[in-house]
Amino acid sequence: MFQTVFLKISVGLSIAILFACKQKQEAVINLPYYNTPDFTPLFLSANESSKKVNHTIDAFSFEDQDGNMISNKTVQGKIHIANFMFTSCGSICPTMTENLSKVSKAFLKDSGVVLLSYSVTPWIDTKERLKNYRIKRGVADNPNWHFLTGDKGTIYQLARRYYFAEEDLGFTKDSTEFLHTEHVLLIDGTGHIRGIYNGTLTLEMKQLIKDIQALKKES
Repeated sequence: MFQTVFLKISVGLSIAILFACKQKQEAVINLPYYNTPDFTPLFLSANESSKKVNHTIDAFSFEDQDGNMISNKTVQGKIHIANFMFTSCGSICPTMTENLSKVSKAFLKDSGVVLLSYSVTPWIDTKERLKNYRIKRGVADNPNWHFLTGDKGTIYQLARRYYFAEEDLGFTKDSTEFLHTEHVLLIDGTGHIRGIYNGTLTLEMKQLIKDIQALKKES
């Protein structure tokens, strides 16, 4: 009789523990996927995402401040953060760079997290100018933060059609129109957009740091 009661208690406890673990797992919400330029969030499992999410960042290759060619292969299998700036910007760009420096410091020794800052005035922002900008802004300590320059049309198309840098405007704006956005994008190792943030807001950069940590666990 005692053994039977003990067995029932043990089974009951095991079920309770398994149920609690399942609840804990279910409480962990994966970051959404963004498949369209209106940024409608899709909360999907990894298996579901492979079937339902077809938008990824297109292939690219640009020169960074040190003359290195940085491409989509550089960030393949890594988390990367993208923003769009220019060195002569006196409004949102310095603020974005300062805020992103907090993200950079949080993952300073993590080669699996890469920051890409694309110049939207590449005809002005040479690699030398970008290198000086990094030094001036005090962000030259992270070898995984690349300031990129290259062909204007290619950068603008990548920004609007693939990073959705200006949301739904990405499909309607003339490619010659000036690109100026405070958006910061979070991309996973398979090239899917997993987050969008306002780079001028410190609180959103704190959330970005948390989301990167969550994405690393997901990976």
